[in-house]
Amino acid sequence: MALLEISVVPVGTGTASFSSYVDDAVKLIEKNGLNYQVTPTATVIEGDVPRLMELAMQIHQNAMSNGASRIITNICIDDRTDKQMDMLNQVQAVRDE
Repeated sequence: MALLEISVVPVGTGTASFSSYVDDAVKLIEKNGLNYQVTPTATVIEGDVPRLMELAMQIHQNAMSNGASRIITNICIDDRTDKQMDMLNQVQAVRDE
């Protein structure tokens, strides 16, 4: 299982707040039935890469259709082939060090 970190930054909305865009993204993630964690600066989602890429596109397009004149979407994918990985185990590995 891969991890995708995504942050969506709407530009040209007339406000500095973008929590409604995060809320919309969370609704899409939940609709897709994937595990996720919202952090102060991004959201991390677990899944297989094709599904994560499709979801990232949905999140980006949804933000574009919700009033911003420009959207900056940053994604980072962490994918391993040597062992299974998920958010919980990744965090626990750091805590165990």
